[in-house]
Amino acid sequence: MNEIIRFENVGFTYGKSETPALKNINIAIGEGEFVAVLGHNGSGKSTFGKLINCVLVPTEGKVCTAGFDTSDEANVYEIRRRAGMVFQNPDNQLVATVVEDDVAFAPENLGLPREEIRRRVDESLRAVGMYDHREHTPANLSGGQKQRVAIAGVLAMEPECLIMDEATSMLDPVGRREITAIAHRLNAERGMTVVCITHHMSEAVAADRVIVLKEGEILLDGAPREVFSRREKLEESGLIPPQPSQLADALRDEGFDIPAGVLTAEECIDAVKALLNRS
Repeated sequence: MNEIIRFENVGFTYGKSETPALKNINIAIGEGEFVAVLGHNGSGKSTFGKLINCVLVPTEGKVCTAGFDTSDEANVYEIRRRAGMVFQNPDNQLVATVVEDDVAFAPENLGLPREEIRRRVDESLRAVGMYDHREHTPANLSGGQKQRVAIAGVLAMEPECLIMDEATSMLDPVGRREITAIAHRLNAERGMTVVCITHHMSEAVAADRVIVLKEGEILLDGAPREVFSRREKLEESGLIPPQPSQLADALRDEGFDIPAGVLTAEECIDAVKALLNRS
């Protein structure tokens, strides 16, 4: 697998702060991976995402995105075209008074022909299920719909990587599921690399890989089943495993024969059914 993101001995410190937000980060993310980045508030996870997209540049070490050094100002345009970022509050990313005009904003700035802009806008809005709202005013949309439009605006750049910086944190459970489903569909159908920065454990369960940060350093890095089985390490970082994992662990602690590594509600139900059938 070719890599699309690489951190080499990366550190970052804000302003005159004496405490680095990130330190000694060495990691590579491959093309087409779906990576969830977890961590308690102040762990450095949002800083991690912003370094990928050139919102920030490292104060130590080197970050390469799609082969471009993020510290070189000459590369900023190419990096942001290849790695699009969706933030927590969609209102901060909406710039026009009509949905399709908002999605067209970035392609227009690329100087693309009118026909190409129309194609990208229509395809992007269809990809997020907002084509029928293309002539609506963003201000009248729900939070989840606004976030869909923000994602469409990024997709119109046809990026190789989508970075979601707590993009579901302001949404209700239905909205979170919808946005997460869109990200997974883009990953599966387009092979798009997705870096999902979140504090919702349920969003990390279906990722290919989970990275856990604590106090600016990598605490855990592995497949979801591996990471969420490290209960003590997660608790050390102030995180709580997904509810099905908690229930399975509690039953196991009480002496019931429940297999390790349970992640989803379906797996938990199957494990309990199997236990009852053996009784």
